[in-house]
Amino acid sequence: MSSLALFAESVGASGPVTIAGLSTRGGAVVGPRPVTAPAGVRWHQADEMTVCCGAATPVDELQAALAGSRQTVALPSGGTVGGALAVGLSGVRRLGDGPVRDALLQAEYVSAAGEIVKAGGPTVKNVSGFDLCRLLVGSRGTLGFLGEVILRTRPIPAVSHWFVTEASDPSAVFTRLYRPTSVLWDGRQVWALLEGHPADVREQSVGFTECDGPPTLFPVRAAVRPSSVVSLADPAAGLVGSFVAEVGVGTVHLAAGAQLPSALVVSRPERATALAHAMKMEFDPTGRLNPGVDV
Repeated sequence: MSSLALFAESVGASGPVTIAGLSTRGGAVVGPRPVTAPAGVRWHQADEMTVCCGAATPVDELQAALAGSRQTVALPSGGTVGGALAVGLSGVRRLGDGPVRDALLQAEYVSAAGEIVKAGGPTVKNVSGFDLCRLLVGSRGTLGFLGEVILRTRPIPAVSHWFVTEASDPSAVFTRLYRPTSVLWDGRQVWALLEGHPADVREQSVGFTECDGPPTLFPVRAAVRPSSVVSLADPAAGLVGSFVAEVGVGTVHLAAGAQLPSALVVSRPERATALAHAMKMEFDPTGRLNPGVDV
């Protein structure tokens, strides 16, 4: 019996059950019976820029396996592949890499009925109809438990360096950069991750100072419209020193206790919440998968 079939058997078709990984992004739900997805890299087709692995494969282990072919996957470091996809939160490379959901081409997951379901296709051109993979990303295991996935890979850039410069307004810095991988701002300084050909990076980095990496991010995440990021430095908001914003994306990392002005917060539309609830009822009507987890 394959590891995926064994995983489906362990999930079963009745009783509350939770998916356990490395507990990097919240971990298993306390109480329900825990199960663990298969792990390990199944295959890597470097010429097709795709890789197949078990959902419990550590992201860092997968990246190490791909590094020999000078390739990588656009998933935030730490934890498991399945955890990164299930939570769906991008890292600070979101500006250049795109959202986490774009990394997933195909998924084989275990449904609430204990059945193995395949969604998506091994290449972009083979995917047609409703894109179920995008629905699974960010669902936190409430629609199904990821078992095995095929991911899109990308080349590792020739050079990759972080730079920093003083800036009370990130707009001018941001607009002069060509396709930066990440631009961060704390109201006083701008950090930019520039990647690509050495000559291109050198030309874009004029006016910057090379640094060891990005600033330490605060623990609370919030979202504002990308055009509103500059408003975070308004003295009336009192946030300077308490935030790091992802310029061009709108994600804001806040210190504990810091609050965004209500006018800047991007809230989830009620219709989106209603749709998420309807999908949950369709996929798991008895609420047995990761019970109590909200999406």
